[in-house]
Amino acid sequence: MTWLPDVLTYDLLAFCFAVTVCAGIVKGAVGFAMPLIMVVGMGMVLDPKLVVAGIILPTVLTNVMQIMRGGMETARQALRDFGLYIAIVCVMIFITAQFVTVIPTQVMYLVLGIPVTLLCAMQLAGFRLQVGPDKHRIASVIIGVISGVLGGLAGTWGPTTVLYLVALDTPKARQIAVQGVVYGIGAIVLLFGHLNSGILSRETIPFSVFLLLPAILGIRIGFMLHDRIDQATFRKLTLFVLLIAGLNLIRRGLI
Repeated sequence: MTWLPDVLTYDLLAFCFAVTVCAGIVKGAVGFAMPLIMVVGMGMVLDPKLVVAGIILPTVLTNVMQIMRGGMETARQALRDFGLYIAIVCVMIFITAQFVTVIPTQVMYLVLGIPVTLLCAMQLAGFRLQVGPDKHRIASVIIGVISGVLGGLAGTWGPTTVLYLVALDTPKARQIAVQGVVYGIGAIVLLFGHLNSGILSRETIPFSVFLLLPAILGIRIGFMLHDRIDQATFRKLTLFVLLIAGLNLIRRGLI
């Protein structure tokens, strides 16, 4: 275990493995929430900066898998239709990723916990944004900035992206494909952003490599569940768990 950071005991590695498998299952089944679950779950026992480093490679790989499952033509269409949103998210991810190393740990907990809690509570309560065709461009800019900031600081821009796609009444199959493209490109930008920021380094890359296997295992199980479950019920259960975890992160940030 000498190739992994010294703080990672066998118990912590087993816990992180299990969290990543669960996160992969959720992503495979509903198309998003893998980084969010990993950040929330592992953030309860590890330094947030190490967690952000750990999720990067699994996020890149699983999003490539999601894109390939939807087909390249669908991915190209999504890139054409949501190019502005994707560009803004990527730019903001790269910029804000540079500030992770200077933000105190308690602030990181709040940065992670508050958006998680609010977004999950809103979705569980049935809140739904409505974005008409005439507001598509401005919504892409506003939500793109918010998503990019959350992505750069916390490694997760899924919830805001999902809210945005739902607000546009995006069909289920297309929504999954668009999410794969948005998260995939954003994850690659995040990788380079954190190589530059120092979060992803010689010391932390092995942890991210370690999490690749459980991520692959989880998303393959999730793919098998995708067409066999009531996704609305599954998604609500996932949001409820994330809501509780988000509240815990806020508690840790305030104490």
